[in-house]
Amino acid sequence: MSELDVRHGEALAVNFPLQLHHTPDESVDENNPRDGLLRMVKSLSPKVTTLVEQESNTDTTPFFNRFVEALEYYLAMFESMDVTLSRNNKEKINVEQHCLARDMVNVIACEGKERVEPHELFGKWKSRLTMAGFQQYPLSSYVNSVIRSLLRCYLEHYTLVERDVA
Repeated sequence: MSELDVRHGEALAVNFPLQLHHTPDESVDENNPRDGLLRMVKSLSPKVTTLVEQESNTDTTPFFNRFVEALEYYLAMFESMDVTLSRNNKEKINVEQHCLARDMVNVIACEGKERVEPHELFGKWKSRLTMAGFQQYPLSSYVNSVIRSLLRCYLEHYTLVERDVA
């Protein structure tokens, strides 16, 4: 771990923003690099680790259910972009065409190793993190209030839901 330059006594924070689902799991590779990565991170003894991932089951569910999950998830993505960016915004169009469209096709049409966008539900992530030795802690009421006030700046359809200390 010397290449990470982790120093003894120094506080370490690890953030996985919408990336961990790209690491293959047991359904793709029998060595399960995803769980191996989580165990390796835990061995670094971070003070805090955050996981930000889509909560939808597009990994192991049958095609029709995967299609519906993808439709609901990407509809929310497009709606949130519509609220913050104009319809003619070049960056928005670029994200829609080159990121979201590619991801949608991958989630719906690809199987096995070809699917590089396998999303999982909270319970599965929680289980993976627990098996790797992580403990879950709730957000403070202050952080929750900040999140709620930020959400009010957008559509009233977006809410903060606390479930199972998450």
